[in-house]
Amino acid sequence: MMAGAVFSTIGLIIAIALVFDYINGFHDAANSIATVVSTRVLSPLQAVAWAAFFNFAAALGVGTSVAKTVGSGMVDLAVVTYSVILAGLVGAIIWNLITWYFGLPTSSSHALFGGYAGAAVAKAGFGAVIVSGWTKTLVFIVVAPLIGLVVGLIVMTSIYWIFRDTTPTRVDRWFRRLQLLSAAFYSLMHGANDAQKTMGIITGALVTGGYLATFDVPFWVELLSYSAISLGTLSGGWRIIKTMGSRITKLQPPSGFAAETGAAVAIATATVMGVGISTTHTITGAIVGVGATRRLSAVRWGVAGQIVWAWVLTIPASATIGAISYLLIRLVR
Repeated sequence: MMAGAVFSTIGLIIAIALVFDYINGFHDAANSIATVVSTRVLSPLQAVAWAAFFNFAAALGVGTSVAKTVGSGMVDLAVVTYSVILAGLVGAIIWNLITWYFGLPTSSSHALFGGYAGAAVAKAGFGAVIVSGWTKTLVFIVVAPLIGLVVGLIVMTSIYWIFRDTTPTRVDRWFRRLQLLSAAFYSLMHGANDAQKTMGIITGALVTGGYLATFDVPFWVELLSYSAISLGTLSGGWRIIKTMGSRITKLQPPSGFAAETGAAVAIATATVMGVGISTTHTITGAIVGVGATRRLSAVRWGVAGQIVWAWVLTIPASATIGAISYLLIRLVR
């Protein structure tokens, strides 16, 4: 009976983790497709299908270093219980749905980190948090959008210089094709980094339940995680797509290519280092950098400011929801 109850609980946690992964996909679909939709290179339906395909393609040989950081490097596994994992997921899901409703492109990754940490702290105090595991993540909150901004700025400036004597019509035609490649590259990196966070949570639950002796991500967990985020992306997050694709700055195929390339380079860098970062922060930074190449006034700084405030609030807000969720779960049990 006890074994059956544990099996049911682990099944529930895996299901909720995949729900989070799905919500992550449609919440962050804007990251993958906003630029390619706003430049009219692809229709919204074509774009989500393109992004979803490359989200899933990341399953082929990207590795699991980010999953290991999220699952065992941020919160002490000795204090992790099913209640902590469940409450952390609930905190992340609720914050994602709130920000999706208001069309704010916040970080699903940071919502997960915050919810998970908040639940662990509610159980065992701040000693449950592994400071070294958070260092890279907190540093990359600043570094990732800056990398995206700088690379986007450099690529866009290079395009202006290289194609200065080429007619706008020809440039537009070439970059409509090239943007398909940059969108694919970005979606591949988005899937590689974001899906691994769910893998980390599921694998952590399997270790906690004694189903795994060591923290090694099973292949079936990889497939489930990539499938869920791909299906979420396929559903699209149209409220946030509008904010990302047109409210920050106006994009054309060359600037869309530059933004996607800048963001993809930043995410690839973090993924190789095993750092779970915000793909939302990264693509936003790249879009701002690209917009600034025309003139600073081309960027709607008021909208950018609202987004930054949402970023600042994400970890403490999701941590608070995660902590409250943990206390409620303990009361119910």
